[in-house]
Amino acid sequence: MSVTAIILVSMLQYISAQLRFTGNRIEREKAFQIAEAGVYFYRWYLAHEISGKTAQQIKDFWENGNPYGVADAYEAEYSDPEGGPIGKYSIDVQAPDPNSTIIIIKSTGWTYNSPGVKRIVQARFRRPSWSEYAVLADDNMRFGAGTQIYGKIHSNYGIRFDGVAHNIVSSSLYSYDDPDHSGDLEFGVHTHVSPVDPINPTYPNDPPTRTDVFEAGRQMPLSTISFNGVLSDLNFMKSEAQAGRGKYFNDLGYGRRIILKSDGTYDVCTVNAYSSSSKVISSYRRNSGGGTCGSCSGQCLSNYPIVNNGVIFVEDNIWLEGTVNNARITVVAADLIGGPQADAYIGINSILYTNFDGKDILGVIGQKNVSVVRNSQNILTIDAALLAQSGRVGRDYYSHSYDKDTITVNGSIATKLRYGFAYTDGTGYDNRILNFDNNLLYYPPPYFPTGTEYYIDLWDEL
Repeated sequence: MSVTAIILVSMLQYISAQLRFTGNRIEREKAFQIAEAGVYFYRWYLAHEISGKTAQQIKDFWENGNPYGVADAYEAEYSDPEGGPIGKYSIDVQAPDPNSTIIIIKSTGWTYNSPGVKRIVQARFRRPSWSEYAVLADDNMRFGAGTQIYGKIHSNYGIRFDGVAHNIVSSSLYSYDDPDHSGDLEFGVHTHVSPVDPINPTYPNDPPTRTDVFEAGRQMPLSTISFNGVLSDLNFMKSEAQAGRGKYFNDLGYGRRIILKSDGTYDVCTVNAYSSSSKVISSYRRNSGGGTCGSCSGQCLSNYPIVNNGVIFVEDNIWLEGTVNNARITVVAADLIGGPQADAYIGINSILYTNFDGKDILGVIGQKNVSVVRNSQNILTIDAALLAQSGRVGRDYYSHSYDKDTITVNGSIATKLRYGFAYTDGTGYDNRILNFDNNLLYYPPPYFPTGTEYYIDLWDEL
């Protein structure tokens, strides 16, 4: 009887321990699911609060809208649809830095049965920026043989790609009639590299897998990205520059030449005259009184400190060059007071970063075009995110006398119209290299256009 009692007691203790262990595991799993529900609740909350709003309105929401979980933890009860309330989640939010599109959500969940058993889920939310595309376009695009692009590519129209894409290539069209040649309909993203894609594709059939061209695949149709909506962003940038979060320049003369300097300042000269064909500046205005200068120097030059994470807004054209060092800045050429649309000109000299770890970020926005001038450097490097709101990023057609060797863009390109630095007759830049800057993924240039919805970018349990 003693031996039997000992065995029975041991068995009961073991069974009891297993039941407690199982119950604990169940409560831990419930706590985890409650914590995860808190993350998805916050995504729903943001979608209802800021979806479709302008950059100014989103900024106001984070600064003045008392968003849940920022000043104090936000708690809510979680209910089982069949069993009623079973626990709670508590949400703590790290609001986005003014210069980033990222927010951090930490959600802690627990059940009423075991309030001491808590699970914590942390998620990173991100608003996609236009600068996260190596190329973003609102026109039919063609990438020739030999082209290699490492960032994402998207067009609201069709894309012919005959090079190698190391990231996703997407279109808002499932099929289209490529204007570069006659024939039948083709996939919105297609290639003429042998074997050529089938013609007249039928939705929703997937295109053939072509990892030799599209290493990360192709997607279509996706939602369009509105270039017209950038106008509200331009107005916001202007108001921010006028408010001291940067520098505002009026429409005096024909624009400004801006030379970024590695000492954290920039030189500015007012353009008095330039060639409408070559875009070459011929004279500058003096800062006071009458008279002009033949070079950007002396009485025609002013120097200003770069406002980090700010915007330089010129109510006219800009000619931009120089070196960025430990600064994040956006330079805008836009006439919002009724004059001709403004252009951003690049190429008198290269635009270079000093650091490639995210400390240096430059955005260049042209209300119409972002153009490389005729007398650009033979070997030209542009370290920046480029955006042409109603025109194109590229270089005008010049005769063979002005052919150039190599242009390299280390950043991203967003263009309303088809971009290009060369032409089919061999004029322009012989070599075109597009390198996507990964730092632009999480730290777009200040005030650069972004999406208005947050997506879960990274998920982890703490």
